[in-house]
Amino acid sequence: MQSLIDHARSFHQQVATRRGPFSPPLPDSRPQAIFVSCSDARVVPTLLTGSAPGDLFELRTAGNVIPPHRVGRLTAEAATLEYAVVVLGVPDLIVCGHTRCGAVRGRTSGRALRQAPTTRFWLLHTHRWRGIPERTQEDPGRSHLVAQLDKLRRYPWVARRLANGTLRLHGWFFDVETGAVWRHAPDTGAFVPL
Repeated sequence: MQSLIDHARSFHQQVATRRGPFSPPLPDSRPQAIFVSCSDARVVPTLLTGSAPGDLFELRTAGNVIPPHRVGRLTAEAATLEYAVVVLGVPDLIVCGHTRCGAVRGRTSGRALRQAPTTRFWLLHTHRWRGIPERTQEDPGRSHLVAQLDKLRRYPWVARRLANGTLRLHGWFFDVETGAVWRHAPDTGAFVPL
């Protein structure tokens, strides 16, 4: 923890050195994409994409879970998505799942996360788990990712922008052991190298 504190204490000096005293003020945030990913510490969107500050609007949840859209239901995920898509007008929405996801494995393995009842409740009530393979060659995180993409298509502001071509939806799957990134091809349902 001390290394994190030390870095945070000196961060302002790094920023001042990079910007210089006569640098123009930073522009308003205009991210290239919203990046929805798992909270897992091994998934680092800025490292994965090589992005700079301001390039990504990030939303991280346990298991990269997106709750189903329901009128009148307030969630931090829905508010974050709405702000990125409607207010900021991001042109791309990326949902990134990953191998060895503890939330997905906990839900599909039968262990059902009994030691984490809040997480268990969240996963049970935000996702239909039918069709997610438990013990197959394919990582269950891939099917889980496809389910999250399907839920996003039901958000009205996402659906409108997808329909008029001002938003593109991407499904990425990150292998935490090799660093490889695969993309979901909706026309075939396959995962192919990015």
